[in-house]
Parts: sequence; structure tokens; C-alpha cells
Amino acid sequence: MTHRLSWGRAHRYAHDVRCPSTPEKLADTLRGAADRPWLAYGLGRSYGDSCLNADGVLVDMTGLDHFQGFDATAGRLRVEAGVRLADIVNLLARQRAADGSGWFLPVSPGTAFVTVGGAIANDVHGKNHHLMGTFGSHVRSLRLWRSDGRVVRCSLAENPELFHATIGGLGLTGIVLDAELQLRRVPGLAVVNEDVRFADLDAFYALSAESVGDFEYIVAWIDCLAKGRSLGRGIFSRANHVAGPGILPLAGAPRLAMPVELPVSPLGRLSIAAFNALYWRRFWPRERRNQTVPVTTVLYPLDHIARWNLLYGRRGFYQYQCVLPPENARDAVRELLGTIAAAGDGSFLAVLKILGDHPSPGLLSFPMPGTTLALDFSNRGTATLALLDRLDRITELAGGRLYPAKDGRMSGATFRFGYPALDRFAEQIDPAFSSSFWRRVADARPTLRSAA
Repeated sequence: MTHRLSWGRAHRYAHDVRCPSTPEKLADTLRGAADRPWLAYGLGRSYGDSCLNADGVLVDMTGLDHFQGFDATAGRLRVEAGVRLADIVNLLARQRAADGSGWFLPVSPGTAFVTVGGAIANDVHGKNHHLMGTFGSHVRSLRLWRSDGRVVRCSLAENPELFHATIGGLGLTGIVLDAELQLRRVPGLAVVNEDVRFADLDAFYALSAESVGDFEYIVAWIDCLAKGRSLGRGIFSRANHVAGPGILPLAGAPRLAMPVELPVSPLGRLSIAAFNALYWRRFWPRERRNQTVPVTTVLYPLDHIARWNLLYGRRGFYQYQCVLPPENARDAVRELLGTIAAAGDGSFLAVLKILGDHPSPGLLSFPMPGTTLALDFSNRGTATLALLDRLDRITELAGGRLYPAKDGRMSGATFRFGYPALDRFAEQIDPAFSSSFWRRVADARPTLRSAA
């Protein structure tokens, strides 16, 4: 048995790790593992336990990382599930035209170190959700391996119900072998990014309203410990692609790295408050700053620091990410931030952004129209969990929900409240697949069977 962790490092479980080298060898790889549940595993960038399968089988998909075909005219790319988004970005950067234009990922999360299979399983979104929706919205088709040995092609036209269950389905419908993605054309792989310091939560919403129609990428960093009239203050970032060759925006080459796991986290209230106060003033006395930078600088800022999650110490951390409907979002965000500031907890990583009204294709897709708030919390045991429970109640009363890819502790009741299509999704689950997350929130046990 091998220990595998998720990115938050708060869950440490032993797994039977199997590593298929080709799709054809998948059944052979799983032979003899019929007494335990199965789950595909990519790069482990889910923050909680949705990518973990305690005492079960993890199918490491990183060996299935081949590019299968690229239609440069239509912008259609077929890849195996273990291909990283960083690999796609680098391929497209090298194939751009002389004027800098070319194809690019239509949607990308906050890290390029995610496999295509993981991006599909979590239906990830990015800083341009208001324009482009989720990653799954751009999956034309996929092939899914089921535990009975069948390989099922899924798309909007073929097996559509299984397709909708697999996108955002947390790996529970089977193993995605490969997928065809629809890319988008951009004028260049550099962006003009504008940072604007804002004073409070109302200013965030004003900036969002004026930006959603004119900027592709919008996101805000907020000082989660600010109180009173400064509650919700932060820095609003908005960016657009620009024409020109620019700088080759290679992904996957961190400049810095956390060298070792710290025994305890240095991120206490005083250090976070000091960092946040300085960061909010980082281009003082100016109120705004414009820069032309590679698009990867805007999309993947934390990828420049390898293993940054080790900063939270051996106990790891929890991320709390919720989405709140527009009619209740402002008041709920205000209450969430007030609760966090009063508790003196929180992080230097706190993100606030607007999600658009693009329908998510997955039955368990997280995004919906409204505001999403994401924060990291050092794992301080029961005190942290009690705070997160209080945040759950605020989110539920506002009609919001939590992101399974980031969660490591929500209750089954909270999960069911947020995902009304849960029963419909459950009909498509492959009975041999399960995860620590699923057993926690659904109290579900897999049906064990022999690999075909």
C-alpha cells in the first residue's frame, strides 16, 4: 500500500496504486483488485478527498499522456486523460503563427498542473467563466472505460446522460481514457493585465459590473481579515489577450520551490494580517497598474512556486470555496468575511470572482450564476472545522453550494442541498468506483466485481 495525498494534505490515506501504461492494459492492471473500490487519479490537485480512495485502488493515469491528434484548422485536439494542461499550453505556444495568434485553452483553472481527466472529472472553471463557462462546455466527446470492460463513447449526441454525469462526476462513472477538446482562437498569448486596488465589497461589485463586458479574465484578491469599512477590500485584476508574438508563455517551470515540509505552519493571524496589509498596498501610491505579461502569469500565478502547499505544515490545510446566487451574494459574502475576520482565521490566498450564466454541462458541476469565494485555512483541528461549519450555514441560507474538488469535510446534508441532480447522477455511477469523498457525503459503498 502507498500513501497518496491531495493538494490540501489534510488527508493521508493508504492506497493500492495501479499504473496502466496503455488503455488496453487497464483491465489487466486492475485484475486481482475486485475486493476494493477503484478510482482514477491524476496529479492530485483536488484539495480535499475527492481524488482519494482510502484503502482502495487508485489508478494512476499519468502514464496515459499521449497527444492523439490535432486539427489545426478547426482547433480540435484529442488527448489521453493523463495529458497535463501545461503540456497543452506549451504545445499551442510553439505552434502559434508569426503574429502571435493561435489556438488556446478556452477554460483553465488556477494551475496548469491538472490532467485533462481531472479537469473533466471536476468540470473546472477559470477567470473567464462569465464568457466561456466551464471546461466541460468545450469537451466535444470522451471515451469512458467501465468496470464491465466496455469502452463507451460519450458526447451530447451519444450516451448524453452518461456524458453529463461524467463531466463533473468526480471519477465515479468510470475512467476517462481520452477526450476531444474544442480550442479557441486568441490574437496572442500575451495579455494586458490591469490591477485596481479597491476599498470595500461594494467597490468589488462595481468593478465587476463594469468589467464583465469588456474583459475576458476577471478575479479579485481580497484581504479576508479586514473589518469595518474596509471589509472586502482587495485588488481587482482584469485582462485581455493582445496581438503580437509577445513572450513564449511556457507553463510548468516554477521559479521557486518550498524545499521541505514544515512541521507547523507559520501562517498565523499576525503574519497573515501583515502580509495582507502589505499586499493591498503593493503598488502604492498608485490606485491601478497596467502590465503586458504572458497569459500564464495571469492564469497560473501560484505555479511559479513549486510545492507551495508545504507552507501550511504537516497538518495541511482546508480550502473553502462556495458559490452564492446573485440575489443573495453580496449580503452573504459580507457575512462570510465578517465571520472569518471575527474568528481571526483565514489566509493570504483569498479569491472573489463573478461566475456567469453559462449552464454547466455536468450534473454535479459546481458553477452557477453568482459570486464565488475561495479561501485557504490552516488545519488547526476542531477550531477550523467549527468555523467552516459556520460558513456552511451562511452559504446554505443564501442558497449556495460548495465545490467538491476543494472540499474535505462538508456533511452529506450540505452536499445534497447544493446538488439537486444528485439522484439523477447516481443512476450513472459505475458500481465498482468510489472515493473517500463519496463515501463521506453519500454514505455509499461500491459494488465489488472482477475486472473484465
